[in-house]
Amino acid sequence: MIRYELAGKAALVTGAASGIGLATATILARSGASVAINYLPDDPRGPDEIAKLKAEGLSVIAAPGHVGEADAAVTMVGKAIDHLGRLDLLVNNAGTPGVRATVDMARLDLVTEQLWTTILATNLLGPFRCSKVAAPALKAAHGAIVNTASIAGTGSGGSSMPYGASKAGLVNLTKNLARALAPEVRVNAVAPGGVDSSWQIEWTQEQRRGSIERSLLKKRAAPAEIGDLIVYLGFGATMVTGQTVICDGGLTV
Repeated sequence: MIRYELAGKAALVTGAASGIGLATATILARSGASVAINYLPDDPRGPDEIAKLKAEGLSVIAAPGHVGEADAAVTMVGKAIDHLGRLDLLVNNAGTPGVRATVDMARLDLVTEQLWTTILATNLLGPFRCSKVAAPALKAAHGAIVNTASIAGTGSGGSSMPYGASKAGLVNLTKNLARALAPEVRVNAVAPGGVDSSWQIEWTQEQRRGSIERSLLKKRAAPAEIGDLIVYLGFGATMVTGQTVICDGGLTV
């Protein structure tokens, strides 16, 4: 079902080779927008998914680059905007947990300097870098930014202490970018709970069942359900800025 008519609009979605990013890019493209799909240069899923979307006749382009690396992020965003010709929406979705399994908060011995560096570079500095480069084009288009935060940034545990801190920082960054880019650009964030996607964390079946049982809606989100909210914040919520919208099925209520 197409909810928006986005012909003539352009968007850049980071971390869009799978999961929430791919779902969001797909919704945008099927709604008529031209979409730059960012992915890690060595991730074969990016080109594969772009080929599938192009086979549908959709307007998508490749935007490979690591948002956790300063020069790569700046170059990627600049090239994407040049190819698109404008930018109406930046979705800062790329992120990393930095680990394969959850790290208990009491295990400070497992929280290394490298883990902090890896997570903050991608989850917090990445969105800032991309937003800074995209700001002039977004201001010209009176566009929007939507960041993918997490309930881990609003008080829940998350996969590790650094991950939760990075998402809490992103919630704060969302408010400050909204202040910095107003009135031309709206900036918001979504904070998902449990999502069934190819996320790098290997959740146990017990953890998955627990997140379902604790949620009011008794389910985990599909990536497209988060993507739908991102698109709404990007193009429909014209009086909303500086906000982080929790989308967790009532898990944290």
